Amino acid sequence: MSHDGARPRRKPGPALLALIAGATLVTSFGVVSYQDRSPADFGTPPVAAPVSTESEPPRVRIHDGRPPATATTDEPVRLTIPALRVNVPVTAVGIDSRTGDFAVPESVDTVGWYRFGPDLSAATGSIVIAGHVDSATEGEGAFFRLGTLRPAAPITLTDPAGHTRTFRVTAREHYRKTAIPLDRYFSRSGPPRLTLITCGGPFNPRTHHYRDNVVVTAVPV
Repeated sequence: MSHDGARPRRKPGPALLALIAGATLVTSFGVVSYQDRSPADFGTPPVAAPVSTESEPPRVRIHDGRPPATATTDEPVRLTIPALRVNVPVTAVGIDSRTGDFAVPESVDTVGWYRFGPDLSAATGSIVIAGHVDSATEGEGAFFRLGTLRPAAPITLTDPAGHTRTFRVTAREHYRKTAIPLDRYFSRSGPPRLTLITCGGPFNPRTHHYRDNVVVTAVPV
């Protein structure tokens, strides 16, 4: 499966991701100072390792999965990142009723917008979109090169009516999955920003997981 403007498919990668090791909802957040970082400070791009092709369902745990009383519906349906040749559909996702986890899209060519947080036109808070880096069966994911995205790169979200909102990258950060500040990235308050999350760092052939998370923050243009 391919999308207009998307980069060509390579051979399938070796590992299906566990996308994010835990997520949490919060109801308050102070103003964040976003600063550009030099490339040397940025996380390394995700790297695939020659391991088993056995697939593992993605799991993203939710600390508090209750929808907010003021949940909004201006959903993004497409994400475009010209610098990475990414042009992919966005699916609104919530909580998997069977597991209580974040309902991550199965396809690596689709990214998920967390619909229990801020929406496309939000004036405050973090619009969270998560995507796969790769898959044992499908190859490179939409966010395969997210770890190489540079400051000031434009990112555009589009709604069902064709209206767009453009953001520019202000930070790219690299965390151990056990250390990612989820309260910051899943906040519903503070200045409006777009948060993109995927896996990165070294791949563990024993656990079939990437060790880290790559997080890109962008602010409205």
